[in-house]
Amino acid sequence: MKRRLIIAGAVLTSALTVVYATIAVAAEIRYEAETAPATCAGTIDSNHAGYSGSGFCNADNAVGAAAQFTVTASAAGTATLGVRFANGTTTARPADVLVNGTAPQAISFEPTGAWTTWVTKTVTVPVSSGANTIRFSPTTAGGLPNVDYLEVTTSGPTPSPTPCAPPSPTPSSSPGRVTVWLAGDSTMANPSGGAACPAGWGGQFAQYFNSNVTVRNSAMGGRSIQTWLYDPNVSSTKNAAGECVINPVTYSARWQAMLDSASGMKPGDYLLIQFGINDGTAACPRHVGSARYQQLLGMMASAAKARGAHPIFLTPVAAIRCSGGTAVGNRGFITETNSAGGANAVPVIDLHRLSYTLYNALRLCPFNGDYNSGPVGAFFCNDHTHFEQAGARQIAGVVAKAIRDQQIPLATYLK
Repeated sequence: MKRRLIIAGAVLTSALTVVYATIAVAAEIRYEAETAPATCAGTIDSNHAGYSGSGFCNADNAVGAAAQFTVTASAAGTATLGVRFANGTTTARPADVLVNGTAPQAISFEPTGAWTTWVTKTVTVPVSSGANTIRFSPTTAGGLPNVDYLEVTTSGPTPSPTPCAPPSPTPSSSPGRVTVWLAGDSTMANPSGGAACPAGWGGQFAQYFNSNVTVRNSAMGGRSIQTWLYDPNVSSTKNAAGECVINPVTYSARWQAMLDSASGMKPGDYLLIQFGINDGTAACPRHVGSARYQQLLGMMASAAKARGAHPIFLTPVAAIRCSGGTAVGNRGFITETNSAGGANAVPVIDLHRLSYTLYNALRLCPFNGDYNSGPVGAFFCNDHTHFEQAGARQIAGVVAKAIRDQQIPLATYLK
């Protein structure tokens, strides 16, 4: 007699001849209105609290002033669109929903009571396999409401009965290929112009992984988190909140490359983010305030997660500073990085603490100020911040060890 086990609509027998699976798997992806590949026929603003990411689309008050999203579906079918919006006026703002330029459906964005009150409205539309253009086009001169993000839920088709071969031994599993993306400043960046120094630790990182990992190092010298994200559009002027003005609000080519749906971050990839050295500069364009710093970390983490990638935050690597015979901490934005990690459910590697702990293990203190000789000269360039190749290699090793010690899944790929 065959024994039968029924689990969620699947019938399994000991002969394992046919499996009837009746469950469609739903996939939900969020697309921020201020982040490519979305476009906004207006401005990206952040003056009304409660939004997600780094801002929202404030489209022009005109017929046709649209918010547009490019979304990807794994198969043709239907998708449920959840539009998060705020309408602080007293009248509804109607719009057409166009999918790939055709078959418009009507949607009405009712008043929400205040511009800081955000609600979600859903509509179901047909989608094609692959990339789809979803366009919200207002039909009155009032334009659209403020649009925060679009959440897209797609369901795959119900599989038909599939014959199965008899059971065979399960092969040992091995992880697939992933890309590790790096965003940071000069202490992470590759050497420039063929110079040996400075060498950021990101350029030494790949040697700690097996052949299934590709490291893409987009760190750039002299950048704060904001200038890294928005080069060359961060001005030397501060706004009323004391933050540097960005005009136009357009992402840098390096961040757009990571967000690219074809060649950027993919499911299973990792994004390591380390800033906090240049961000404390008092003057623009590098200055970043505490709250803004955490906001931008959160925005980057959300963008990575929306693409199925895994963000990791790092506190800034320490410079060499001695208090007698002891290397001590000397960087800011430690608390901000840890707070952003907690708020966004992102693991944090405390590279600041780990690096000055390494300096103590290497007995780099006390130090007589000579960067041209001795153990400090072998580790650092002719300053207290930047690394020689040997120093960069050791910092990269510290990061790799932390990934293993903290049991971050990327450790699967370490040698």
